[in-house]
Amino acid sequence: MKKCFFLILLAAFTLANAAAQQAAAEVSFSFTRQSGFASNQYAIWIEDALGNYVRTLYATRWTANGGWRRRSTSIPVWVSRSALSEKTSAEIDAVSGPTPATGRLTYTWDGTNSQGLIMPPGDYVLFLEGTLRWENQVLYRAPIRIGYGAAEAQVYFQFTGNSMAERMMIAGVTVRALR
Repeated sequence: MKKCFFLILLAAFTLANAAAQQAAAEVSFSFTRQSGFASNQYAIWIEDALGNYVRTLYATRWTANGGWRRRSTSIPVWVSRSALSEKTSAEIDAVSGPTPATGRLTYTWDGTNSQGLIMPPGDYVLFLEGTLRWENQVLYRAPIRIGYGAAEAQVYFQFTGNSMAERMMIAGVTVRALR
């Protein structure tokens, strides 16, 4: 009897752990590196439906490692919502990386928060913010529902600033819930 109970418990734990490891959402976009100074910065993060920060999926290293202090126009929404000034070096290193080369990029959210805890099924918002050049910004927002099956998300965007030249730095954004 004890052996049977143990095997059932082990199987349930294994299934729960496998579900937790399954990707929850994915964002994909075309990235075109811009020449010159004060560009090519972006961050991707998740918030819950109430606007509470959940987790950063990626941020360009220059901004994440203190560039935001020298240039306040570098992905300012993410800097504020992620409470970047309160993060440790290890937390920053875990989500940041070099600015990638031009190409199609894909980032996946595993359904956990910044502490590694599994988030419950429900409504979330995926954000992608880019600094195109100086005060010229783009902010993509895609509401997603996790835990109710795979689905494409509607992606909304807003440009700020006057320059049209860099608007193709981030283009063709798609977001989808994977489970």
